[in-house]
Amino acid sequence: MKPERFYALQQYERQLASSGIRIIAGVDEAGRGPLAGPVAAGCVIFKSDGPFPEADDSKKISEKKRDALYEEIIEKALAWGVGLADSQLIDEVNILQATQMAMKQAVDVACGKIGLTPEMVLIDHVRLPEFSYPQMPITHGDALSVTIASASIIAKVTRDRMMMEYAKQYPEYGFDKHKGYGTKAHYDAIATYGLTPIHRRSFLKKILQEGR
Repeated sequence: MKPERFYALQQYERQLASSGIRIIAGVDEAGRGPLAGPVAAGCVIFKSDGPFPEADDSKKISEKKRDALYEEIIEKALAWGVGLADSQLIDEVNILQATQMAMKQAVDVACGKIGLTPEMVLIDHVRLPEFSYPQMPITHGDALSVTIASASIIAKVTRDRMMMEYAKQYPEYGFDKHKGYGTKAHYDAIATYGLTPIHRRSFLKKILQEGR
């Protein structure tokens, strides 16, 4: 990563450090859009003056780079945590509420590991209702904050690894390739084999109405 890009990714962290805030958390999710599998949320806790990994938006970097950064993030973070909302919960509430619940769980897991309360939680885009900590939603935060970017990598790698395991359980669907997103191959598999327990029925109402 170019030094100027890495510097830019720390803009919010520098602002918080200059205002006296020392312990910050970042939160992001992976998997809001797929037809199958959970939503995974990641949380990382850092000191506001670092050290930080050279993390960027998880969607912009290769799988190999994400895996390497995942290990670096775990090493450099004060703590980290993951929250999950499975397909049943997504269908029971809705995708936004399920995502918010997973994010809260991720923060609680991270905080529970070290017994620290973050002085500010940076969140990619959404605001968490009835949340116990000060929060700062940042639109496109995974591309603007190294802390949120780190959380996005934790979430993405966790979810991708889960989908790789589901691919072994349901080999006909190709979850290892599309990770549950609505590709042509995925829709073709649904048309041939029907829905699995990890499919989101609320995302597939038309197919259900057609009796597949």
